[in-house]
Amino acid sequence: MAHLKGKGAMTGVNLIAKVYKNGVTKDSKSQYADVQLDARDPRGPAQTNLHLKSDRIQGENGKVHYNNGAPYSTRQMEEIAKAAGPNTEPILDKSGNEVGTVYGFKSNVMPATRGTGLVVNTKSVEASEFKVDNKTLDNQFASMRAAHEVQAAAKESQAQAAAVDAEQEQAVEVDEPAVG
Repeated sequence: MAHLKGKGAMTGVNLIAKVYKNGVTKDSKSQYADVQLDARDPRGPAQTNLHLKSDRIQGENGKVHYNNGAPYSTRQMEEIAKAAGPNTEPILDKSGNEVGTVYGFKSNVMPATRGTGLVVNTKSVEASEFKVDNKTLDNQFASMRAAHEVQAAAKESQAQAAAVDAEQEQAVEVDEPAVG
């Protein structure tokens, strides 16, 4: 899950929302959206997980899955779509059929009142500073992968430094003063 800490970290955040057509609730009052911090936002590059919500779920087959969708009311989704305007890109399946839409927008975010993660404050939505295109989702994954690699390299570096320190401590021998 994205971590936004510090004064002003949750205001004016460039976001993208992945919204699938089949993500509408049975009563048609809500739509599930996978809202993510845009990797191009200054708060994005260091994030290993750009999703505003990311719940780990143990599947029946033993595999771990992640639920990144949060429900937004139909009115809230209309506000997001209106703020994004033409800054959208279709989500296509392997056959080239449109199965959803990626919206680019900017908003304040806040902790979820129910569940985990952060949610969009739809009273503050506006146009994004960044253009959404057919490379946006690939860029999101590449950014998270790069942040993971940086973190892994930092942990490896810390582990090596600790090992060197331990070796040096063991190697230090103290000469006893000669008694004459």
